[in-house]
Amino acid sequence: MKNAKPKPLARRERQIMDVLYKLERATVGQVQAALPDPLNYSTVRAQLRVLEEKGHLRHEDHGLRYVYFPAIPRDVARRSALRHLVETFFDGSVESVVAALLGGEVSHISSEELDRLARLIPKAGLSPQSAPQNSRNKAPKIDPGRKTSERTKGRSDP
Repeated sequence: MKNAKPKPLARRERQIMDVLYKLERATVGQVQAALPDPLNYSTVRAQLRVLEEKGHLRHEDHGLRYVYFPAIPRDVARRSALRHLVETFFDGSVESVVAALLGGEVSHISSEELDRLARLIPKAGLSPQSAPQNSRNKAPKIDPGRKTSERTKGRSDP
């Protein structure tokens, strides 16, 4: 029986999933060649089997080879990972996430990116008056994987 909600991924499993999202479909050898650190073929094959058991991958038979592909669309996996990150490290507070991204030495956000973010808030239908007054505000539905030009296509900026 397949799991309804995939289990969290270990570091190596995330690397393999990144490769598969990039390639879309791949054999064990293709995954092995694309990984940042060299791994034995049988280790990659075993990891792919584990990922399939966890519900992250599926495979098709192509002759004598299996071709693996993600079972979950990348945007769904991205939202799930982001939700997990916010809940785990920021106690569910979107405000804390944004503050962490904007502040401190790790922040490398350009003024242009800040301007685009500032324009996204009203477009998402949020304003200081309409936002709930608590520290666990839910984020607007913004897909960070889409390019800004895709999110704003057909819209005119003030």
